[in-house]
Amino acid sequence: MPIPTSLPAIKSAISEGKTNCTSLVEHYLERIEATRHLNIYIEVFTDEARQRAKELDEKFAQNPASVGKLFGAVISLKDVICYAGHEVTAGSKILKGFKSLFSATAVERLLAEDAIIIGRVNCDEFAMGSTNETSCYGPTRNAADPTKVPGGSSGASAVSVQAGTCLASIGSDTGGSVRQPAAFCGVVGFKPTYGRISRHGLLAYASSFDQIGILANNMADVAALLEVMAGPDEFDATCSERPVESFSQTQTSKPAKIAYFDSAINHPGMDAGVKKLTFDFIEKLRDEGHTVEPVGFDYLDFIIPAYYVLTTAEASSNLSRYDGIRFGQRTEGAKDIHEVYKKSRTEGFGTEVKRRIMLGTFVLSSGYYDAYYAKAQRVRRLILERTEEILQKFNFILMPASPTPAWNIGEMADDPVAMYLADIFTVQANMVGMPAIALPIGQHPCGLPVGVQFMAGKFQEAELLGFAAGLKS
Repeated sequence: MPIPTSLPAIKSAISEGKTNCTSLVEHYLERIEATRHLNIYIEVFTDEARQRAKELDEKFAQNPASVGKLFGAVISLKDVICYAGHEVTAGSKILKGFKSLFSATAVERLLAEDAIIIGRVNCDEFAMGSTNETSCYGPTRNAADPTKVPGGSSGASAVSVQAGTCLASIGSDTGGSVRQPAAFCGVVGFKPTYGRISRHGLLAYASSFDQIGILANNMADVAALLEVMAGPDEFDATCSERPVESFSQTQTSKPAKIAYFDSAINHPGMDAGVKKLTFDFIEKLRDEGHTVEPVGFDYLDFIIPAYYVLTTAEASSNLSRYDGIRFGQRTEGAKDIHEVYKKSRTEGFGTEVKRRIMLGTFVLSSGYYDAYYAKAQRVRRLILERTEEILQKFNFILMPASPTPAWNIGEMADDPVAMYLADIFTVQANMVGMPAIALPIGQHPCGLPVGVQFMAGKFQEAELLGFAAGLKS
């Protein structure tokens, strides 16, 4: 039988004896092998996944009521999330060969509910990139067109779902790294409120922006995974103490008030095909009874500069721990401690990571801190206040997930600024710490997927997921 693409359907098929975890794992392993040319997986946990599937099948046979909420879910992990006894390298030479001594809180919670982790997938180095080309393992390719990028930094996570190699993938989102690749690959990408999911065990890029996110085929699976991973964690002081809601039970078809930024959709950088699909989607929302209105937002062109000042500053601090002394790559034949630091980092980090470390060090340096970093923090506050003001009058904010469809591999290799500007619509949710979801809305005239995103107020995941689930396909 064809493998279902939602967890509820998989559970139903297992209950009816039409499939089991072992068959699911074998199917996904075959898909992984058939899609090697896309360079999705860095490592496949073949034997481990088979053994776990066998154990879970036995557990179900003994007592069907004993299995966890995620029984039947086969999941891939982005290579920035720690899993005890397994390598985690952030797509970087500097961590090649490093095995984690512990599992991320999110991973522990997934396993506790009987999920199966099938492998770790490629990503931009230290989650720095929008194309999945900065990885030391080479670029991942978009399954819709292998000459195109899948987006980034969770590009391989998106492709792992798009290509049917797993049910869902756990990625990370610092400025759109789950939502932009989801849009490029035609899947659902969700970033929760900052602090909703523990960051313990997530390799840090920019700590006040990073958040673990979910890529899946549908809202039901996103809700189920969020429900399991969310909640307080003593290992992460920034994790919210709020009780976890029953996200998987939430759905609404109630008319919503939705704002969109006219300055975004009519932005000069917007591709004509993406613009048309977005306006067509807005009309569809109106036809379904929702109120959709343009609102003013004067800070759109300030978001990217402020974001890259702040995130690179945090990155320069977070990545200082990779020094060739404690773990990871250490250069051979260094004459003194300074040479160890210098050569290990020079050899271990890629061009994009070096660029961001140097930029971050510069904006934090004496004489420039107030001119750049402090000013960017004030801009962040203004963006938050204006966003909150809009969400007092509207339920959600709608924006394109990207101003263009996926571009050619190598197209932006020599123009990092163009790559940074491609994040113009996604970074706002991270700047203000609010939940956002990217949904596929159709195909561009060139044949590539196009997505749109919705943002809600802080900790309004239930409302956001319920609204998205209630949209007519």
